[in-house]
Amino acid sequence: MLSQILSLIIFALMFFLVLWGNFPRHLVTLSAGGLMIALVFLLVMGDLSAVGEALSLSSFLRFEFWFSHFGITEFNTGINWSTILFLVGMMVMVEEMSEAGFFDWLCLWLAKRLRFRPMPLMLCFMVLSALLSMFVDSITVILFLSVATVRLAHFLHFDPVPLIIAEIFTANLGGAATMSGDPPNIILGTSLGLGFWDFIRNNGVICLVGLGVVLVYFALCFRTKLRAGIGESDPALLDLNPADAIPSKGKFLVSVGIFAGVILLIMTHAATGLTMPTIGVAAAAMTLTCTRSPRQLLRQVDWKTVGFIIGLSVTVSGLEQTHVLDGLANFLAGLSGGSHFWMVVILIWFTAAASAFVDNIPMATVMVPVILSLSETMGMDLHTLAWTMSKGTDIGGIATPIGASANVAGIAAAGREGHRISWGRYCKYAAPAALLVLILSMVMILTLH
Repeated sequence: MLSQILSLIIFALMFFLVLWGNFPRHLVTLSAGGLMIALVFLLVMGDLSAVGEALSLSSFLRFEFWFSHFGITEFNTGINWSTILFLVGMMVMVEEMSEAGFFDWLCLWLAKRLRFRPMPLMLCFMVLSALLSMFVDSITVILFLSVATVRLAHFLHFDPVPLIIAEIFTANLGGAATMSGDPPNIILGTSLGLGFWDFIRNNGVICLVGLGVVLVYFALCFRTKLRAGIGESDPALLDLNPADAIPSKGKFLVSVGIFAGVILLIMTHAATGLTMPTIGVAAAAMTLTCTRSPRQLLRQVDWKTVGFIIGLSVTVSGLEQTHVLDGLANFLAGLSGGSHFWMVVILIWFTAAASAFVDNIPMATVMVPVILSLSETMGMDLHTLAWTMSKGTDIGGIATPIGASANVAGIAAAGREGHRISWGRYCKYAAPAALLVLILSMVMILTLH
């Protein structure tokens, strides 16, 4: 009992400090993880094996961690090293693509083809944001798109905020469609042995329909604002050459080639047996081998997010090993009255509401062991619970400025460029759109599963 109370206190304190935002969130979760090991596992439980489970270092020694024709299925109670290695590998590769000018070239090429018209630009950038986020971390996608949007808005004399809000939404929506696009899905996929095509067949269909809905929604919301903001654009824009954004053609071709190769490995991993951590290591190795400044590239990786996930995983492991999460699973099962139909309804809205105010990375980390417990106690299909939880965390996280890391990154980037996006303005447009997609997702999950 003492171990449960102590683990809850540590988690609640961590949760409060992360929400407060006055301390770096990676330091908060790493400190909470350290306290969980020292106070709960060692002092109260006196169980050294619990520390081993939380750190999960034995994963690296398992052959199936690196190669498995059945898909890596961790089911461990600690750090999900599959997620960490895959995420770091993708970060390294994407940083090199950015340095090679790929994203600047792509934005400028599309904008020029659309003759820099604001409404077509918004719709095209929304689709681009969704497509890229299916394969590239949504945080990276929204960072370069928001800056590109602000620069184009400066030349065309329109307010860039509507475009940035729409791009943030579709970046999250596109990331929700695949295993590689959004950290919560990476956590879910590597934990439950779900592959790229599993996500495409289930989440991809829902996200495609949702994208069509939000394209119409945002076009109706912003049609007057974008039309009213059009002034005399700079005629020099049409003379811009997208190729000027590429500092080195050789570096550009190599980085794009590596990207294409990694995407091919992800799409065929079920057939080749290569697991997500192996693909992540391969992506980093190929990129670092081909770059002229590997140390600088490694310094540019978002190690703070990696530290945040590691500390969070250890803290959640404390909740799981003291059976606190079993209590949450039993509570949700009780609310549903044993009905599979109501369990889907409750789970999608519970995770969505929580993810709107808590970053959806910790929500996904917490909920994986919960749905495992629910599947066992209710006799419910684990995959149905997985897709329900995935849509709840991914879409619920779009509703507020703090619900997903891509939201925070996009709003911060806009602020640095002189365009502040308030909570009120963001939620005015994003929250109703999230509500629409959540209702759509719930109906489709209940219909398909």
